[in-house]
Amino acid sequence: MKITSIDSYVLTIPTPQPMARNYATQKLVVADIATDDGVTGLGYSLVFGGGGAKAVHAYLQTRLAPALLGEDPLFVEHLWEKMFRTDMGMKKQGVVAYALSALDIGLWDIAGKVAGLPLYKLWGAATDRIPAYGSGGWSKYSERELIAEAEKYAALGCKYYKMKIHHPDPRENAKRVGAVRRALGDGVRMMVDVNQRLDVLANIRQAQALEEFDLVWYEEPVLADDIAACAEVARAIRIPVATGENNYTRFEFRELVERGAARYLMPDVCRANGFSETLRIGRHAAAHQIAVAPHVVHELSVQVVGALSNGFLVEFIDWTPPDVFEEMPECRDGCFRIPERPGHGMALAHGAKEKYRSA
Repeated sequence: MKITSIDSYVLTIPTPQPMARNYATQKLVVADIATDDGVTGLGYSLVFGGGGAKAVHAYLQTRLAPALLGEDPLFVEHLWEKMFRTDMGMKKQGVVAYALSALDIGLWDIAGKVAGLPLYKLWGAATDRIPAYGSGGWSKYSERELIAEAEKYAALGCKYYKMKIHHPDPRENAKRVGAVRRALGDGVRMMVDVNQRLDVLANIRQAQALEEFDLVWYEEPVLADDIAACAEVARAIRIPVATGENNYTRFEFRELVERGAARYLMPDVCRANGFSETLRIGRHAAAHQIAVAPHVVHELSVQVVGALSNGFLVEFIDWTPPDVFEEMPECRDGCFRIPERPGHGMALAHGAKEKYRSA
């Protein structure tokens, strides 16, 4: 079997309200991989908020896709290494990592289809039922909208809800968290997300204001680049730290682990150099009794969590219009049942490419 062509493009997808007040659109960089045996693979990276999607597409199309043409797609590990080493002057972060991720995801889709297995079983299944946490609580939501979203996820059975804490006054953040806590009651636990906005001292002050809520985790407290500062926060506060959505390789995650910077790791399969590297990150975390809860793209993340003994949760952001994919995993009783379709199980809906293509 040989790769004969790779068709890549960008889809720009409008985000529903009220989330659209923070992010008007989302962008998918897509790669359709064709083979001479007729088996195809769908790879894509969600560029959250859309920034840099054209650059991701350009790098994928001009530098990485040519390296795969004529190769056997089942040699996934070999091809991952080939892509990772294509431009040694480019660190495998940001634009480069998004591009490599899309192609790696597509290669694994082919491998699963050839084997006739969903990926989580191909990798050695741990479970076929993945708990979800409702995610949102964006900074521009009113308190009423915040509570309505949390209650929507709770109605789907989600036992966890995560919200943003972006107000400069930690007391205001605590007030919003308290309002949601009261609305949800004891049946739903909560997490908060700082999104890299504070320094060490401000995080300590903010976390102290939130201790009464028994939070599952306190997410991405400082700049993702500053692992030492993240470790300092983790040592200083009483809420477990979660981070990793803006870290890209097993080497960065190794440092997070070695510094004791987090109790929950959150690799994003579209940023962390694809399924291949995300699995390596997850298995390294298992050796240190650290749980893995991947960032967004739950329809892909369920395959990873289903293959890891230390998989914890997937992040459920309900933003995808119904006409983008043929079928999304459905959240029932707070969990996703992993699709039994071969590969990662996702396919673009008929007409989605034509409707949403922007590059």
